[in-house]
Amino acid sequence: MREIVLDTETTGFDPSNGDRIVEIGCIELVDHVPSGKSYHCYLNPERDMPADAEKVHGLSIGFLSDKPLFADVAAEFLEFIGDAPLVIHNAGFDMKFLNAELGRMGAELLPFERAIDTIVMAKVKFPGARYSLDELCKRFAVDLSDRTKHGALIDAELLAQVYLELLGGRQKTFSLAPTGVTEMHAENAVAVRQRPEPLPVRITAAELAAHAAFVTKELGEGALWKKLETPAAI
Repeated sequence: MREIVLDTETTGFDPSNGDRIVEIGCIELVDHVPSGKSYHCYLNPERDMPADAEKVHGLSIGFLSDKPLFADVAAEFLEFIGDAPLVIHNAGFDMKFLNAELGRMGAELLPFERAIDTIVMAKVKFPGARYSLDELCKRFAVDLSDRTKHGALIDAELLAQVYLELLGGRQKTFSLAPTGVTEMHAENAVAVRQRPEPLPVRITAAELAAHAAFVTKELGEGALWKKLETPAAI
């Protein structure tokens, strides 16, 4: 199964107020594991960069001024994501920005149903906890040492690790062995001890006779019950 972990950086919070995407980062997952393929681009937003936004991601207009427009990379971006589900932290934010950019160029919008929102997953798994990407990375011991500012690609890489943890952890697959215990739990295994002396049979002779009469009457002489031995000691 193919999925795309996606993140964007923007000039602000609301595309309806003229805010634009300035960076897109994507990580391809195959069966929930990064495949090594990624997509990344910086974009010229064709507007100024508010100081508060620049503090978050560190992208200045001077840096972005010679970068392509969204319309220039849209075909390449859409080809990369294909029809795969989109794993996004706070999906409503990124999806509205992507659809604003697509709508601006008259392209087909991305259906929101394609998005897997990791905030929703975290709320189900950890009710009442904090759900920021930073907090979830700390909870799952995901290394944040390389992240000094928000960046779409590095945040997508971090989110891919968090997503796997939210699905059930890095040891997601396992085998059911017919004997013994798995290596993961071997240190916690407890040996099953046999009783030195078996317990006495607790069924009385009268109860056995009554049961035999019931079987003969209701099930007949050929009943399988009659082929069973008298209950042994447990």
